[in-house]
Amino acid sequence: MNRLTNHLIVISFDCLSALDFPILETLPHFQTILQNGAIVQNVETIYPSITYPCHATLVTGNFPNRHGVINNTLFQPGRLSPDWHWYRHSIQGTTLYDEAKKANMTTAALLWPVTGKANIDYNMPEIWTNHPWQNQILLSLLSGSPGYQWELNKRFGQIRNGLNQPELDNFVLESTVYTIKIKKPHLLLVHFTDLDTQRHYHGFSSNEAIAAIHRHNERLGRIIAALKEASIYENSTIAILGDHSALDESKALHLNVLLQRQNLISTNTNGKINNWRAYCKSCDGSAYIYLKDKYDFECLNAVRQLLDSLLLDPHSGIEAVIDGEQAASKGADGTCTFMVEAKKGYYFLEDFHGEYIKTISHEDVTADKKYTLATHGYSPEKDNYTTIFMAAGKGIRNTKIPSAHLVDEGPTFARLLGLDLGNTDGRVIAEILTD
Repeated sequence: MNRLTNHLIVISFDCLSALDFPILETLPHFQTILQNGAIVQNVETIYPSITYPCHATLVTGNFPNRHGVINNTLFQPGRLSPDWHWYRHSIQGTTLYDEAKKANMTTAALLWPVTGKANIDYNMPEIWTNHPWQNQILLSLLSGSPGYQWELNKRFGQIRNGLNQPELDNFVLESTVYTIKIKKPHLLLVHFTDLDTQRHYHGFSSNEAIAAIHRHNERLGRIIAALKEASIYENSTIAILGDHSALDESKALHLNVLLQRQNLISTNTNGKINNWRAYCKSCDGSAYIYLKDKYDFECLNAVRQLLDSLLLDPHSGIEAVIDGEQAASKGADGTCTFMVEAKKGYYFLEDFHGEYIKTISHEDVTADKKYTLATHGYSPEKDNYTTIFMAAGKGIRNTKIPSAHLVDEGPTFARLLGLDLGNTDGRVIAEILTD
């Protein structure tokens, strides 16, 4: 299969929404892409529409129930800060960067989710300490490319302020520019989270979110300039995408509180879970409900009756309930017993103490980062919830198409590089390609 480009730069602006398009049209560096390339104005995301499943979909072309990353975090009942799907082994099957390596292409990834210990030449994975005995720098070095990350930290580490934004994305930007100029990778995957962070903690249309979009425009300009300085711009393709959108919310739902009241979750004298028969696993705007024993029919009936009663209550925050088979048909985890969708304005947490519904204030968000004012994870069938995709450069037509699906982007990236991801759930978006 012939290659359409020599260098593919994939830029994920986490939480970039189709609703942002009117702003993007006014910003000069986004204008450069829009005026000279292709735009897909509405991209339907996956279910659940959260960052790690989305980014696994982007490099596989498959839905979560096929690539295996069915949530951001691992199933660890009772842990209010579960570990994430940080490592490549969470993904089943091949990936875009695996196929690029097989074709002897140089690969690089900067804070791209689910790339810990992946076979990537220059890899700084997104991973952070989740246990008091861990050291952040050492954990990152051991999970990616040690020498490369050491060099980036030595050159640009002073820019960072922990995981705080916008400093983290500023560090990622300088690392990206350096990587383009020095390494000139054939495939570069880079993940910016500034916008997602601002939307979580300030709201979808907040001034802070709008400012992040403007910062992303400047970051894009720096990346374009770096490609030119590296003398590879004419032989490169820039792809810009969002993984999901977001919706404002102000109420957190704690289904595990109700499950505990029905003695389906039990705790010890320290208030920690020591046994569970049913458990609600949050995906933010949606949630999985798992049964420890799928043949525990007493438990199954109790959970079903609880969910039926919540559906009948207009103030419960629950919009829809589907079973595992229906969840699988939407690409989500079919091993769940139920999947629950929150109404707009609501989202799920895994707390099992306190009240079922908590109203979130700005003070709550400031005091505890588990609380947010906007989030994702909702069904892609929600109104005004699509994301966006645009690309320009070698192999890309100047065209506009109305819609595509997130699963289509991975196969399209593979086609640009002359690669094949195999039998994927998505298709190549041939309408935007020159060949």
